[in-house]
Amino acid sequence: MKKFGLATQIFVALVLGIIVGAVFYGNKTAIAYITPIGDIFIHAIKMIVMPIVIGALIVAVAGVGDMKKLGKLGGKTILYFEIVTTIALAIGLLAANVFHPGSGVDMSHLQKGDISAYQQTANATQQQGFAETIVHIVPKNIFESMAQGDLLPIIFFTVLFGLGVAAIGDKGKPVLHFFEGVLEAMFWVTNQVMKLAPFGVFALIAVTVAKFGVSTLLPLGKLVLAVYATVIFFAVVVLGINAKLTGTNIFTLIKILKEELILSFTTASSEAVLPNIMKKMEQFGCPKAVVSFVIPTGYTFNLTGSAIYQSLASLFIAQMYNVHMSLTEQVTLLFVLMLTSKGMAGVPGASFVVVLATLGSMGLPLEGIALIAGIDRILDMIRSAVNVLGNALAAVSMAKWEGEFDKEKARRYVDSVKESNVA
Repeated sequence: MKKFGLATQIFVALVLGIIVGAVFYGNKTAIAYITPIGDIFIHAIKMIVMPIVIGALIVAVAGVGDMKKLGKLGGKTILYFEIVTTIALAIGLLAANVFHPGSGVDMSHLQKGDISAYQQTANATQQQGFAETIVHIVPKNIFESMAQGDLLPIIFFTVLFGLGVAAIGDKGKPVLHFFEGVLEAMFWVTNQVMKLAPFGVFALIAVTVAKFGVSTLLPLGKLVLAVYATVIFFAVVVLGINAKLTGTNIFTLIKILKEELILSFTTASSEAVLPNIMKKMEQFGCPKAVVSFVIPTGYTFNLTGSAIYQSLASLFIAQMYNVHMSLTEQVTLLFVLMLTSKGMAGVPGASFVVVLATLGSMGLPLEGIALIAGIDRILDMIRSAVNVLGNALAAVSMAKWEGEFDKEKARRYVDSVKESNVA
């Protein structure tokens, strides 16, 4: 059985899911039976994410201890995230101008998806304004934020709490040990949940294919190709250059994260692999304090795959409705996306909500997003995988920037991964 690693099992499940989905295309009874399997897996993933994010951040902040040092790490991390996501947004806009995926789309053959839930969220967030968004970062009830999975207020609270644990010295040590125990226990739970991954992947893919079929892709094939080509270009070239600057090879990182990239791609969820990438980046030579701070924070601020999709989708809709956007308007669109993507981080279906809010503020037709709702999951798969790769690389970059990257540990870990692949 050892020959069939998790990556192989997931790939087999993916292929079987496509076949079963194609066989039962349009069969509502079969969809009803298969859907709960995928839902159980996604629920199990969501169940483990919040305790890990909270535990990791408290351990990281209390581990750093010094507020000055933490401020330095936090400032560098946010600056890095802002630069990389802005490049991602710009590349998305450039790709839309090169590929013109929205030109010549026959809208009469497209089915409209239900986007009412996303629209309500977008409207509510748009009405908030910038000041309200800042106020929202400070939670009035941390348990309410946890229940809603709202990461920004949770990060704010856990950073303060971690500083408090460090500030009280010896009295804080039992609290720190408790959260270290929580983290270790949650990593064990993660390993058990991951055993369900092939079943979850099978169900999620089968349901998607059975619901929409391959025919849904054809009218929007140009958009799918544009998003995939742009995201892969960004991963190989932009993240590749970034990795080279930090003395790492992007393909080495891809090999290390092979299972996590396949899992995040097939489930269209970067949350599914959060604990695993934290563990692997530690083994790769990044200090625990850096990994525990950078990666959970990156899940809010460093979603590069999503950024590419958001800018490409916005221009795609403009092109579909023959709305010409000048260079000035596209630069404005870039800045609007920079703001809206930060304000809606952690919102369910955040990328969709960001595009909706952006279309509204730029005066573009909102119903355009409903026409691509059917293929959103196909697009979500690739952007989730690149979000994972981008956050793993961010941990390496920050560890190097802080001068705390363990090259020898990284080399030993890469060798062990090569040996296990050969075995």
